Amino acid sequence: MQDHQRAVVKPKRLQPGDTIGIVAPAGPYDPDQLEQGLAVLTSLGYATKLPDGLSRPDGFLAGPDLHRAAFVNAFFADNDVKGIICARGGYGSMRLLNLLDYEAIRNNPKVFVGFSDITALHSAINDRCGLVTFHGPVVTSLSKADPETVHSLANGISSTQPIEIKLKKAEIIREGKAVGRVCGGNLRTLCHLMGTPYAPDFTDGILLVEEINEAPYRLDRMLFQMRLAGCFDRIRGIILGIFSACGDMTAVSNVIRRMFQDMAVPILAGFDIGHGPTNLTLPLGLSAKLDTNQKSLVFEEPGTNP
Repeated sequence: MQDHQRAVVKPKRLQPGDTIGIVAPAGPYDPDQLEQGLAVLTSLGYATKLPDGLSRPDGFLAGPDLHRAAFVNAFFADNDVKGIICARGGYGSMRLLNLLDYEAIRNNPKVFVGFSDITALHSAINDRCGLVTFHGPVVTSLSKADPETVHSLANGISSTQPIEIKLKKAEIIREGKAVGRVCGGNLRTLCHLMGTPYAPDFTDGILLVEEINEAPYRLDRMLFQMRLAGCFDRIRGIILGIFSACGDMTAVSNVIRRMFQDMAVPILAGFDIGHGPTNLTLPLGLSAKLDTNQKSLVFEEPGTNP
């Protein structure tokens, strides 16, 4: 685990005309869905850069590890690229963690967006570089994104105002207020990082978790493994995103309630974050206030610099 006191580094906000580089750190992507997602980014006023040879499908990966990592490193070092969005999740991001140039990333802070398996990159970049990254849609998921998802992405990576998320429908699992840096993402990916040099540090954090295609007992198993590892000892709050195809949400909530029943931390469910029709964008590594009575998560400052 890394030093949670590392100074926070925010990327420069994106503006119309800026170039967004597309990387594929995980699984292979559908070319048609990618083109449709690129069209959404173009409609927002951004130029996109899809490097030649990005896709070199290698079984369940978008290419060999060195190949996929090279594009991530190259775009962080490329002064003409102002932001980076991942093409797809799937699996494979954790295979790049020992291949990334963290010094170059630290010295060239940029907007970096993705979710699901991309959680591995968010966690490592947040902890090792202090860089605020964005949990949000990948390019292929933008191909079928609803207007709220698109608006949230545009606002997250370009706004000069702090992000506020107020839930329309929420389940208060435990009441309370907390202030801490938002961290986390896909539960399965976070669990698989345990015991590695890239195990995330949730100290003083508001932990976000979301998941897809995992039965409640498997959610319990992953959470309990992380609890045994001490991952939750010093968290300040928990927010639950979408648990798509994970069974009845009541069963999921009961897993969370039992897991944290002896911890006095606020827990709020109902965030449209993750594998669902709406996937809101929010900064990871940045401090926010969780208030279950207001059913809100309010960041203290924008996720980007002017």
